[in-house]
Amino acid sequence: MKVVAFNRTQQGTGASRRLRNAGQTPGIIYGGAAAPQLIALDGNALFHALKKEAFHGSILDLELDGEVQKVLLRDFQMHAYKQLVLHADFQRVDASQKIHTKVTLHFVNAETSPAVKLGGAIISHVLNELDVTCLPGQLPEFITVDLGNLEAGASVHLADLTLPEGVTAVSHENLTIVTSSVPAGAASAEAAAE
Repeated sequence: MKVVAFNRTQQGTGASRRLRNAGQTPGIIYGGAAAPQLIALDGNALFHALKKEAFHGSILDLELDGEVQKVLLRDFQMHAYKQLVLHADFQRVDASQKIHTKVTLHFVNAETSPAVKLGGAIISHVLNELDVTCLPGQLPEFITVDLGNLEAGASVHLADLTLPEGVTAVSHENLTIVTSSVPAGAASAEAAAE
């Protein structure tokens, strides 16, 4: 995805307020060998881009003064009740150095799993994103968790996931990703029927 930014020279509360009143969002680019750089972005375009999952989980092409840099969205602040992005932080990315970031988990085949179809279980997502390290070119937009073989009372752990090539999970333990449990009322009704 491409983001267009403009240089910004003034900083501080007043300058940021004037930018927002003009329909722009203040931001910063940091990391890499270059010094941190103050930028301004189109507020409306940024607000709509933040609604897209790919904007959060992929390497972005940020154009600044005709020069394109590879960046990763690191943080953003939203207004408490207005549809307004207050600030955005981007980190420069070097293609040869590994990055550490969070990747969204997508859960598929939950409704066709034996846990739900046969056992009447409820599936609970323990994690919705996973800390990973990888080279920027190998960063996946999301990681798919297939629940098609999940049995009632069973769980899916980190070791059960198939991560894309070059992507490593940052965890020293075998985290639980999903659990399936049969509700107490359904279990007692089943026992009474027998």
